[in-house]
Amino acid sequence: MRDFRWVSANTIPSAIDLRARGWRLLPAGGSARASVAIALCAGFDMLGWARFLIVHGADSRRRILLLGIGRAAERAALLRLGFGDVLGHCPDLDEVEARAERLGTLAEMLPRYRQISSLRLDLLARDGFTHGRALGLHPREFDLLWRLADTPGFTVRKPALVEDVWRLGFIPETNSLAVHVSRLREKLKLAGLPGLVETAPSGGYRLADAVSAQ
Repeated sequence: MRDFRWVSANTIPSAIDLRARGWRLLPAGGSARASVAIALCAGFDMLGWARFLIVHGADSRRRILLLGIGRAAERAALLRLGFGDVLGHCPDLDEVEARAERLGTLAEMLPRYRQISSLRLDLLARDGFTHGRALGLHPREFDLLWRLADTPGFTVRKPALVEDVWRLGFIPETNSLAVHVSRLREKLKLAGLPGLVETAPSGGYRLADAVSAQ
């Protein structure tokens, strides 16, 4: 993987610009799931981090490399929050490239199973199982649930779901997303997991429970 996205409002400092090493800068506005995303977050306060998570909450945090985080305690907290990697001030371009390459490799290593409460998602079977019984998920229902499990507890906005599940760069005029979410909820309710998929105040969706990968 030699693609990256720059997800900060400021311009890329030349000292950490991977284009100097032959990497391709992808346009802003897409999902970071398709590439490594890099952000310079020096000087962020709690409000700044809240805004960052709102704007980029749809992206898979494990692909995001954060730069400019000076305090060790803050770097540790951000790693625990699920960001792929966190560096301090003035990193060397060699280190930025090496960590970006590592993130790209790790992000492509998807687990076969994810455990959500009593529900076990099987990526190979593309279905969910609870107490040994299959839910009979439609492929898009499974994709929706798996995508929400990328960032449990965090809202995934509708445009990101449409892009990642339907592979579309726009929200269609039909209510296909709402219909699939409704059907998914009915199957989860029958499996004894009501309320697992929540509607966020912003209109997106989020997974209510913790997820473990195996």
